[in-house]
Amino acid sequence: MAGHSNILIIGIDSFTGNHLKAHFEEKGWQVFGTSFSIEDTDKVFKVDIIDSKAVIAILRKVKPDYIINLAAISFVGEPNHELFYKVNVLGAESLLESICKSGIEPKKVLMPSSAVVYGNQNEVSLHEGLIPNPINHYGYSKYVGEQICKTYFDKLNIIVPRPFNYTGEGQLSTFLVPKIVDAYKKGCDRIALGNLDTFREFNDVKLICWVYEKLLIVDKHSEIVNVCSGNTHSVRQIIDKMQLISDNHIYVDVDKRFVRKNEIQELKGSPKKLESLIGKLDQTFSLELLLERLYKS
Repeated sequence: MAGHSNILIIGIDSFTGNHLKAHFEEKGWQVFGTSFSIEDTDKVFKVDIIDSKAVIAILRKVKPDYIINLAAISFVGEPNHELFYKVNVLGAESLLESICKSGIEPKKVLMPSSAVVYGNQNEVSLHEGLIPNPINHYGYSKYVGEQICKTYFDKLNIIVPRPFNYTGEGQLSTFLVPKIVDAYKKGCDRIALGNLDTFREFNDVKLICWVYEKLLIVDKHSEIVNVCSGNTHSVRQIIDKMQLISDNHIYVDVDKRFVRKNEIQELKGSPKKLESLIGKLDQTFSLELLLERLYKS
């Protein structure tokens, strides 16, 4: 029964990891994790996932029923491009190989990729049948990571989610939504942003946790699947919503430093395959409620 299952979250101290930890603990799961930086506790182990020997020892100790890999460089603007490939590609392969060598047989391994692998496409709604066309190092590294996962489909029960943009409490202010919300919370007069008319999904991290749980326990594997709502908003629309929530006006400076080359104009996913696997998405999540929650937190 899932409520009595052990789950190992690789990168448990990350933004998403903290939310997943809270989500699964609330459901009664035994939650263990690894961290690259924090010291060992009873349920969290400090390790570099490239260190196969150490990872195997943790796997044999915890004997997880489920594993989620969140060890990744996810900030697109990361200046050290080598890190994308070291962590997102070599790290993913090392983890999968360690699982195979450990002798444990997890029921499911979630290896999240990213919607950025799609790049610029001619389709309005991005679906899994499209050929990925990444346009930056983050996208390339995630796409290569997906291909590595495929080579383990015959050895492990793997699902590769492609999450579209999501946000929530605890996300660094280097990311767009926390940066905007922080400016309103601090009562700033101005804020410097990039392109105001790019459209993205801005899903709630709590929805992502809900979906990841469903993907873990559903009797499906060897799948690459969008994790998305299909709802997009522009940066300008977020500003407008925050002005209503805060009853405050902030002047927006469009700073060329934040306008990325090869900017993807719209990232909108098709949730059709996802819903075929786990059923209809929980519709209680909305951007307005998320922004209000972040503003009041």
